[in-house]
Amino acid sequence: MNIVSGPDRSDATSASGPRPTREEAEDAIRVLLRWAGDEPLREGLTDTPKRVVRAYEEWFSGYGVDPISLLERTFEETEGYDEIVLLRDIRLESTCEHHMAPIIGRVHVAYLPHRRVVGISKLARVVEAYARRLQIQEKLTAQIANTIQDVLMPRGVAVVIEAAHQCMTTRGVHKSGVTMVTSRMLGAFRDNPDTRRELLSMIGNRGTSIVTS
Repeated sequence: MNIVSGPDRSDATSASGPRPTREEAEDAIRVLLRWAGDEPLREGLTDTPKRVVRAYEEWFSGYGVDPISLLERTFEETEGYDEIVLLRDIRLESTCEHHMAPIIGRVHVAYLPHRRVVGISKLARVVEAYARRLQIQEKLTAQIANTIQDVLMPRGVAVVIEAAHQCMTTRGVHKSGVTMVTSRMLGAFRDNPDTRRELLSMIGNRGTSIVTS
Protein backbone atom coordinates (compact mmCIF):
# COMPACT_ATOMS: atom_id res chain seq x y z
CA MET A 1 0.00 0.00 0.00
CA ASN A 2 1.42 3.38 -0.97
CA ILE A 3 0.82 6.01 1.67
CA VAL A 4 1.38 9.69 1.02
CA SER A 5 2.08 11.77 4.12
CA GLY A 6 3.54 15.07 5.18
CA PRO A 7 4.17 17.92 2.74
CA ASP A 8 4.07 15.60 -0.28
CA ARG A 9 0.36 15.00 0.24
CA SER A 10 -0.36 18.09 -1.90
CA ASP A 11 1.14 16.24 -4.87
CA ALA A 12 -0.99 13.12 -4.44
CA THR A 13 -3.17 11.99 -7.30
CA SER A 14 -6.45 10.12 -7.38
CA ALA A 15 -8.90 8.88 -9.95
CA SER A 16 -10.24 12.44 -10.22
CA GLY A 17 -6.82 13.97 -10.93
CA PRO A 18 -4.02 15.73 -9.00
CA ARG A 19 -4.65 16.75 -5.41
CA PRO A 20 -5.64 20.46 -5.19
CA THR A 21 -3.06 22.84 -3.79
CA ARG A 22 -3.46 24.53 -0.42
CA GLU A 23 -4.26 27.79 -2.21
CA GLU A 24 -7.00 26.11 -4.23
CA ALA A 25 -8.46 24.61 -1.05
CA GLU A 26 -8.50 28.02 0.64
CA ASP A 27 -10.20 29.54 -2.41
CA ALA A 28 -12.87 26.84 -2.19
CA ILE A 29 -13.59 27.85 1.42
CA ARG A 30 -13.99 31.47 0.32
CA VAL A 31 -16.53 30.37 -2.28
CA LEU A 32 -18.52 28.53 0.41
CA LEU A 33 -18.40 31.58 2.69
CA ARG A 34 -19.83 33.72 -0.10
CA TRP A 35 -22.44 31.08 -0.89
CA ALA A 36 -23.50 31.05 2.79
CA GLY A 37 -24.13 34.78 2.48
CA ASP A 38 -21.08 36.29 4.16
CA GLU A 39 -18.07 38.26 2.98
CA PRO A 40 -14.73 36.38 3.10
CA LEU A 41 -12.79 39.66 3.21
CA ARG A 42 -14.37 40.99 6.39
CA GLU A 43 -12.08 41.07 9.42
CA GLY A 44 -13.50 38.05 11.21
CA LEU A 45 -13.24 35.81 8.15
CA THR A 46 -10.00 36.81 6.48
CA ASP A 47 -8.03 33.98 8.11
CA THR A 48 -10.89 31.47 8.15
CA PRO A 49 -9.88 29.67 4.92
CA LYS A 50 -6.39 29.02 6.32
CA ARG A 51 -7.84 27.80 9.62
CA VAL A 52 -10.29 25.47 7.88
CA VAL A 53 -7.57 23.95 5.70
CA ARG A 54 -5.38 23.35 8.76
CA ALA A 55 -8.36 21.75 10.51
CA TYR A 56 -8.96 19.53 7.49
CA GLU A 57 -5.36 18.34 7.68
CA GLU A 58 -6.07 17.13 11.22
CA TRP A 59 -9.61 15.84 10.70
CA PHE A 60 -8.63 13.84 7.61
CA SER A 61 -5.11 12.83 8.57
CA GLY A 62 -6.16 9.18 8.34
CA TYR A 63 -5.67 9.27 4.58
CA GLY A 64 -1.94 9.55 5.24
CA VAL A 65 -1.74 6.57 7.61
CA ASP A 66 -1.43 2.88 6.75
CA PRO A 67 -3.49 1.02 9.40
CA ILE A 68 -1.85 -2.30 8.47
CA SER A 69 1.62 -1.07 9.38
CA LEU A 70 0.37 -0.07 12.84
CA LEU A 71 -0.27 -3.72 13.71
CA GLU A 72 2.83 -5.32 12.25
CA ARG A 73 4.89 -5.24 15.46
CA THR A 74 3.56 -7.91 17.81
CA PHE A 75 4.70 -9.74 20.96
CA GLU A 76 4.77 -13.50 21.43
CA GLU A 77 5.88 -13.67 25.09
CA THR A 78 2.36 -13.96 26.51
CA GLU A 79 2.72 -16.99 28.81
CA GLY A 80 0.00 -18.65 26.78
CA TYR A 81 -2.59 -15.91 27.38
CA ASP A 82 -5.59 -16.64 25.15
CA GLU A 83 -8.51 -14.80 26.76
CA ILE A 84 -10.28 -11.66 25.57
CA VAL A 85 -8.23 -8.50 25.13
CA LEU A 86 -10.59 -5.51 25.20
CA LEU A 87 -9.88 -1.82 24.71
CA ARG A 88 -13.05 -0.09 25.79
CA ASP A 89 -14.41 3.43 25.31
CA ILE A 90 -11.98 4.66 22.66
CA ARG A 91 -13.00 8.21 21.81
CA LEU A 92 -14.39 8.42 18.26
CA GLU A 93 -14.22 11.61 16.21
CA SER A 94 -15.09 11.11 12.56
CA THR A 95 -16.90 12.87 9.71
CA CYS A 96 -20.00 11.77 7.84
CA GLU A 97 -19.27 11.44 4.14
CA HIS A 98 -22.84 12.38 3.20
CA HIS A 99 -23.05 15.79 4.90
CA MET A 100 -19.48 16.27 6.21
CA ALA A 101 -20.90 16.63 9.72
CA PRO A 102 -19.22 15.25 12.87
CA ILE A 103 -19.71 11.71 14.13
CA ILE A 104 -18.89 11.60 17.84
CA GLY A 105 -18.92 8.52 20.03
CA ARG A 106 -16.88 5.63 21.36
CA VAL A 107 -15.45 2.40 20.06
CA HIS A 108 -14.87 -0.92 21.81
CA VAL A 109 -12.28 -3.20 20.22
CA ALA A 110 -11.64 -6.78 21.34
CA TYR A 111 -9.73 -9.78 20.06
CA LEU A 112 -8.85 -13.31 21.15
CA PRO A 113 -5.07 -13.73 20.71
CA HIS A 114 -3.54 -16.59 18.81
CA ARG A 115 0.09 -16.84 19.96
CA ARG A 116 0.74 -13.09 19.74
CA VAL A 117 -0.60 -9.76 21.01
CA VAL A 118 -0.19 -6.16 19.91
CA GLY A 119 0.39 -3.01 21.96
CA ILE A 120 -2.99 -1.64 23.03
CA SER A 121 -2.18 1.85 21.77
CA LYS A 122 -1.98 0.37 18.28
CA LEU A 123 -5.63 -0.65 18.46
CA ALA A 124 -6.59 2.93 19.24
CA ARG A 125 -4.40 4.16 16.39
CA VAL A 126 -6.11 1.82 13.93
CA VAL A 127 -9.46 3.26 15.02
CA GLU A 128 -8.15 6.79 14.52
CA ALA A 129 -6.59 6.01 11.13
CA TYR A 130 -9.94 4.95 9.73
CA ALA A 131 -12.02 7.47 11.69
CA ARG A 132 -10.05 10.44 10.37
CA ARG A 133 -11.47 9.94 6.89
CA LEU A 134 -14.88 10.60 5.38
CA GLN A 135 -16.95 7.72 6.71
CA ILE A 136 -20.21 5.97 7.32
CA GLN A 137 -20.36 4.14 10.61
CA GLU A 138 -21.10 0.73 9.12
CA LYS A 139 -18.03 0.84 6.88
CA LEU A 140 -15.83 2.17 9.69
CA THR A 141 -16.86 -0.72 11.94
CA ALA A 142 -16.03 -3.30 9.28
CA GLN A 143 -12.72 -1.68 8.32
CA ILE A 144 -11.39 -1.75 11.88
CA ALA A 145 -12.44 -5.36 12.50
CA ASN A 146 -11.28 -6.69 9.14
CA THR A 147 -7.86 -5.08 9.41
CA ILE A 148 -7.22 -6.50 12.88
CA GLN A 149 -8.36 -9.92 11.72
CA ASP A 150 -6.24 -9.88 8.56
CA VAL A 151 -3.03 -8.71 10.23
CA LEU A 152 -3.08 -10.35 13.67
CA MET A 153 -5.00 -13.47 12.60
CA PRO A 154 -6.50 -13.96 16.09
CA ARG A 155 -9.19 -16.47 17.02
CA GLY A 156 -11.76 -13.72 16.92
CA VAL A 157 -12.29 -9.96 16.61
CA ALA A 158 -15.13 -7.77 17.81
CA VAL A 159 -15.73 -4.07 17.17
CA VAL A 160 -18.69 -2.17 18.60
CA ILE A 161 -19.28 1.51 17.85
CA GLU A 162 -21.80 3.78 19.59
CA ALA A 163 -21.99 7.26 18.06
CA ALA A 164 -24.13 10.34 17.58
CA HIS A 165 -24.37 11.77 14.07
CA GLN A 166 -24.60 15.55 13.84
CA CYS A 167 -26.11 15.26 10.35
CA MET A 168 -29.15 13.89 12.19
CA THR A 169 -29.09 15.98 15.37
CA THR A 170 -28.38 19.46 13.90
CA ARG A 171 -30.25 19.21 10.57
CA GLY A 172 -32.91 17.09 8.88
CA VAL A 173 -35.03 15.39 11.54
CA HIS A 174 -33.25 17.27 14.39
CA LYS A 175 -33.35 14.31 16.78
CA SER A 176 -30.93 14.91 19.64
CA GLY A 177 -29.89 12.28 22.15
CA VAL A 178 -29.93 9.52 19.53
CA THR A 179 -26.99 7.17 19.12
CA MET A 180 -26.33 4.61 16.42
CA VAL A 181 -24.83 1.24 17.41
CA THR A 182 -23.01 -1.01 14.96
CA SER A 183 -20.95 -4.14 15.48
CA ARG A 184 -18.70 -6.49 13.57
CA MET A 185 -18.08 -9.93 15.09
CA LEU A 186 -15.58 -12.32 13.55
CA GLY A 187 -14.33 -15.78 14.49
CA ALA A 188 -15.20 -16.93 18.00
CA PHE A 189 -17.20 -13.77 18.74
CA ARG A 190 -19.55 -14.64 15.89
CA ASP A 191 -19.61 -18.42 16.30
CA ASN A 192 -19.63 -18.80 20.10
CA PRO A 193 -22.57 -17.21 21.96
CA ASP A 194 -20.81 -17.61 25.33
CA THR A 195 -17.77 -15.70 24.10
CA ARG A 196 -19.99 -12.98 22.68
CA ARG A 197 -21.93 -12.70 25.95
CA GLU A 198 -18.68 -12.45 27.91
CA LEU A 199 -17.54 -9.61 25.68
CA LEU A 200 -20.81 -7.70 26.02
CA SER A 201 -20.61 -8.13 29.79
CA MET A 202 -17.09 -6.68 29.77
CA ILE A 203 -18.26 -3.73 27.69
CA GLY A 204 -20.88 -3.12 30.35
CA ASN A 205 -24.09 -4.62 28.98
CA ARG A 206 -24.48 -1.57 26.74
CA GLY A 207 -24.49 -3.78 23.69
CA THR A 208 -26.94 -6.49 24.79
CA SER A 209 -29.35 -5.61 21.99
CA ILE A 210 -26.68 -5.44 19.32
CA VAL A 211 -27.29 -7.50 16.22
CA THR A 212 -23.98 -8.92 15.05
CA SER A 213 -22.83 -8.59 11.48
